[in-house]
Amino acid sequence: MSEIRKAAVIGAGVMGAGIAAHIANAGVEVLLLDIVPEGATNRSAIAEKAVERLLKAEPAAFMSKRSAKLVKAGNIEDDLPALAECDWIVEAVVERLDVKQALYRKIDAVRKPGTAVSSNTSTIPLAALTEGLSDGFRRDFLITHFFNPPRYMRLLEIVSGPETDPATVARVSAFADVKLGKTVVTCKDTPGFIANRLGTYWMQLAVGEAFALGLTVEEADSVMGRPFGIPKTGVFGLLDLVGLDLMPHVQGSLERALPKDDPFQKTVRDIPLIRTMIETGLIGRKGKGGFYRLNREGGGKVKEAIDLASGSYRREEKARLPEVEAAAKNVGALLGATTPAGRYAVSVMARTLAYAAWLVPAAADDVVAIDDAMRLGYNWKWGPFELIDRIGAPALIAALDGMGEPVPEFLTLARDKTFYRVENGKRQYLGRDGIYRDIVRPEGVLLLSDIKLTAQPVLKNSSAAVWDLGDGVLCFEFTSKSNSLDEGIITLLGKASKLVKDKHKALVIYNEGSNFSVGANLGLALFACNIAAFGEVEKLVAAGQQAYQALKYATFPVVSAPAGMALGGGCEILLHSDAVQAHAESYIGLVECGVGVLPGWGGCKEMLTRWQTDPALPKGPMPAPSKVFEMVSTATVSKSAAEAKEYKFLRESDGITMNRDRLLADAKAKALALAENYVPPKPVDLTLPGPSGRVALEMAAESFHKRGIATKHDLVVASALAEVLTGGPADHIQPVTEAQVLELERAGFMKLIRTNATLARIESVLETGRPLRN
Repeated sequence: MSEIRKAAVIGAGVMGAGIAAHIANAGVEVLLLDIVPEGATNRSAIAEKAVERLLKAEPAAFMSKRSAKLVKAGNIEDDLPALAECDWIVEAVVERLDVKQALYRKIDAVRKPGTAVSSNTSTIPLAALTEGLSDGFRRDFLITHFFNPPRYMRLLEIVSGPETDPATVARVSAFADVKLGKTVVTCKDTPGFIANRLGTYWMQLAVGEAFALGLTVEEADSVMGRPFGIPKTGVFGLLDLVGLDLMPHVQGSLERALPKDDPFQKTVRDIPLIRTMIETGLIGRKGKGGFYRLNREGGGKVKEAIDLASGSYRREEKARLPEVEAAAKNVGALLGATTPAGRYAVSVMARTLAYAAWLVPAAADDVVAIDDAMRLGYNWKWGPFELIDRIGAPALIAALDGMGEPVPEFLTLARDKTFYRVENGKRQYLGRDGIYRDIVRPEGVLLLSDIKLTAQPVLKNSSAAVWDLGDGVLCFEFTSKSNSLDEGIITLLGKASKLVKDKHKALVIYNEGSNFSVGANLGLALFACNIAAFGEVEKLVAAGQQAYQALKYATFPVVSAPAGMALGGGCEILLHSDAVQAHAESYIGLVECGVGVLPGWGGCKEMLTRWQTDPALPKGPMPAPSKVFEMVSTATVSKSAAEAKEYKFLRESDGITMNRDRLLADAKAKALALAENYVPPKPVDLTLPGPSGRVALEMAAESFHKRGIATKHDLVVASALAEVLTGGPADHIQPVTEAQVLELERAGFMKLIRTNATLARIESVLETGRPLRN
């Protein structure tokens, strides 16, 4: 199977440009083309401006600025012949069949045979797109429906036609999986495919029922959020995020395309308030406001919500609904509540889950595809069928009967069963024939959750667990709240290290939480300080230093595999590992200064070592401390694993895995490769400038303070950090050892943790999630 070495995207709008950026993130050169602007002197201006916007986008479209160099801007009049060099061509132009088909004929005239051509459409059937085109084009054509923003949304829906070459589908699917990090869901050639068809049904129903039942937007979003594992934006917050102006277009296309007897048609309602909001520019976050807005009149910042009855704004009020709070333990109870919130929940979610069952096999062959689509396309914690299992199919059927709603045949099939079960250590799903089938993972996918189905941890305490991955590799998993680091984790790390040394080859540090680790447990630290147990805090700092040093100099390789945030102590674990295999969406940094302390588990030491040994940095004792001071004092966090390499939180030799599901397998393979003839690293002494260097760094911090960027306590923290990074109060004739830097770290940390200003920052982080700027 030939690889995709070069790609093209035609259409430099939001989606097309985002797709091009993400292909570049995969390290693949991509041609971005659009029309020639009328009367323009720069014929490729549209595509070039799209790349400029991508470089400024928030959230960032590129994982590294270096990726932008792989995007070549052009236009479809002058640069179409260059498509002959491409292995995959993605069309992302306006949703008009005539425009797309005219473009396809031009593409077909210049592309090489076998080049995959795909459309990003979600509203036009594949059969209509390829009608009248050549046999060769139909053989190489498919639909690849990305979700916005393409870098961050893991779902990719793929649709192929009866004439599409399976090898073409396999080649694009493999590239999307391994290189783009997507979970590929195979859909049928039906309107809206899976996620948008079901998601739009849910949104329209949720909006319409909120108006009908007289709920506020806050109440509706409270019900349509966390109780069902839906993001806290709920439905009105989600519409503000994506834009209200898109709603009529998506609704209209599905209304026209779906049969009159499709349950979707019952959700179509004309809501005058929404029509008025769109007409007046109240289309959500990209407009003047939406269902929610931030009122800045008079120089203030007041969060407001729209009143659905009057259409006027009022101060936003947090919904406090007891039945919603109770649903955290039993979501089924919410569906049975007779309150307005309960009636709203059952009216929306019972119908939505029934529609999901109705879509098998109309839109997808099995429940796994539909659950994957909603979890990854709409960020639901549980897919519809996983939700049904949590509620219980009999309870859902009873709710539908109570509303006089039809019960899909597939849902009836599960009356005495569940849609998922574990049998012989395998997770299985219920088929339409009533037979359970194993969920088969793609080759190269290894999930800790699957291992847990048949295994017990070899070591465990309340904060961590150790699992056997086979082949002599153990996996250390954080299990504490938010994967925060505490004494339990430090203690078990020591036990795990001894176990690997005695009986195994390597250790992988990994978990399947949303974040690798957000750092040390600040709540425990604050509690200890409030009762003046500073000796206990210092013991934990020393224990962490010892444990991390033991990892670094162990007789076996240690590979860390982060995903999400790896902050503070979580970052320091990566710095002390022999290698890192990071998920592409890893956000790494030493953020301790933001909460009024400094890295105390060897982070300063390791960053100094990495920058001092950088051949690109000027020689001498000052450049490395200056670089580290700049990053650590400002609590810099990388926006990707690729950017983490630029900051040296990761080494150039560290690996990056694009697909989250492949991370553990890749980390295990790296650990086994290192285990062959493994030799521990040797300590590196540091050449540091001493007091004169400290003064220079303090002066830099003072300049920021004078400009209003740094606060008064920032100067105190910066001074303590500067003393560590420059080697302490003594002038240095001899190099500074790792042990000496660790001692300085520990002393600096303890000095700061005793200050009221630092304790106030920690308390602020625990209460609000943000450090106090004191």
